[in-house]
Order: sequence, then C-alpha cells, then structure tokens
Amino acid sequence: MNIIRFNQHPINVLSEMMEDFDRNFFRPSENYLMRPAVNVVEKEDSFVLELAAPGLKKEDFRIKLDNQLLTISAEVNNNQEEKKERYTRREFWFGSFERSFGLPKTINLEQIRADYNDGILRIALPKKEEAKVAINREIAIA
Repeated sequence: MNIIRFNQHPINVLSEMMEDFDRNFFRPSENYLMRPAVNVVEKEDSFVLELAAPGLKKEDFRIKLDNQLLTISAEVNNNQEEKKERYTRREFWFGSFERSFGLPKTINLEQIRADYNDGILRIALPKKEEAKVAINREIAIA
C-alpha cells in the first residue's frame, strides 16, 4: 500500500468541490444553450414556432431563410470576473446554437414574421391560401 501525501488543506478542497457543484448544477450551462426547446403549433392559417431562449436579446438571434430551410441561430458571450483580497477569478462563458427547420411548400415565405418577448422567440409561418382550404369528406372503404 502506498501513502500519498496530500499538500492541500481539506477545507480548500471542499470549497473547490462546492464551487464546481454550484457552477455545474445551479448556473446556466452551455448545454442548455446548445439546443433550446421548440414548440410547433399549427393553426388554421399558419404554423408558429416558439423557441425558448431566456436571457438573450433579440440582437443575439440570426434567422435565415434559404429556399425551404429556416435556420435560427444565436451566439452568447458572457464574461464574469470575481475579485477577492488575494486572487482574481475570471470565467468566460460562450455558447451558441443553431436549429434548422425544413418548411413545407404550403408556407408563404414572403410573409414570415418573428418577434422576441419574455424569453420566447416566436416565428409565424403563414400558410398559402390554397393550403388553408380544408377538404372535409368521408372516404368509403372498398
């Protein structure tokens, strides 16, 4: 059996462990921002994408439309600095995400609108007029 010398005081080790625990479990992590949750709601005349991204500003988002592919992306840069008597701790936190959605041909691409309020990015995808007409009939089984 080997004896391992431990030069660090146990209180300091415990303090560092608690900091790591707080950082990983009680603060927003990059994993949270990597893939925000999205709701897709279909209405009679449109679809609505609701993307949960609290803490961001509308300037952080980029929304691109390339043919039938809608891409939503954002990049966050957070710089925290904590100064104590004998040391300075800096934590740089960067996060970004990108989500892409293939849009059906029934979407009117010219009238897509977006707004960001209370941490929710909403994108309205209006349907074309021909897609709004619902065919409602009973089909006989042969």
